[in-house]
Amino acid sequence: MRILIVDDDAAFRIILKAFLQWAGYKDLIMATSPEEALYWLNEIDQNATEAHADLILMDITMPGLNGIETTRLIRQNSNFDDIPIIMVTASDSEETLAEAFEAGAVDYIKKPLNKIELRARVRSVLKLKQETDQRKEREKELSEANRLLHEANQKLERLSFQDGLTSIPNRRYFDRFLRTEWVRAMRLKKQIVLIMMDIDFFKLFNDSYGHLAGDECLKMVANVLNENLNHPSDLVARYGGEEFVALLRDTDKFTAFEISETMRTGVAGLNITQGFSHCSGVVTISGGFAVMIPPENSSPELLIKAADNALYMAKHQGRNRICMYEDES
Repeated sequence: MRILIVDDDAAFRIILKAFLQWAGYKDLIMATSPEEALYWLNEIDQNATEAHADLILMDITMPGLNGIETTRLIRQNSNFDDIPIIMVTASDSEETLAEAFEAGAVDYIKKPLNKIELRARVRSVLKLKQETDQRKEREKELSEANRLLHEANQKLERLSFQDGLTSIPNRRYFDRFLRTEWVRAMRLKKQIVLIMMDIDFFKLFNDSYGHLAGDECLKMVANVLNENLNHPSDLVARYGGEEFVALLRDTDKFTAFEISETMRTGVAGLNITQGFSHCSGVVTISGGFAVMIPPENSSPELLIKAADNALYMAKHQGRNRICMYEDES
């Protein structure tokens, strides 16, 4: 343990040093004035490789700055908050001692020194300092563990909302996102668009070319769909199997058709051979979309059903096309 001794009396420093060495303390720093002590503390503070003092023994009565004023200056640096300061004084003045404790001292020792009392008080204060340091270290470790746990939980949450194959959002995330956007559009009376898409004859593709080819096909399609969103607030997700969905904010039916059509032609432009399709020689998608301003007290299932009906129309009309839901009421 490192002890900083601050006293202008050379003879007293020698006695104090001898008593502390007798008590088993070897790492002793001597300062002949408060200014020298403050300089040493500031130098240590700037040198992260060297340890601070574990205890300061401070004479109260010194020329220039006295021990109480020096204690106040030390306490102004938050890096020194944990260093206990024991005042060394020949004074019996309660007012002086009260002022010393108010400045930040934790204990005092009377002059002339009694080496048994000195050892007992120093040991007591250093033991408390050690326990405080250990507690703070545990708190620091606990804080770091909590931070790592929080980051891990965030990562797990992100993974739980991500499709493991295509790396785009999954059905679970889409359902939550849709509910949020539906309420928002209802409140603001804004249009919201849902596009439902399906890879044409994917089961035949998967059965004929194998699951590895099928997985690669799904990843390439997901990438094209995701790249053709207009705004960062829009979303493409894997809805299940070979089905995908796109949710567009504040979008009219003309823009919705353009985006849907760009997605359809983008998938066809991948030129993934599909020799078992009944509508094309390459992998294609069919899509259906619906545009709505959510009615009051309605649920997003209304939009899902409408887009699904439009997708059924696209399939019924020969696939590899986009259809829009038309309200017949």
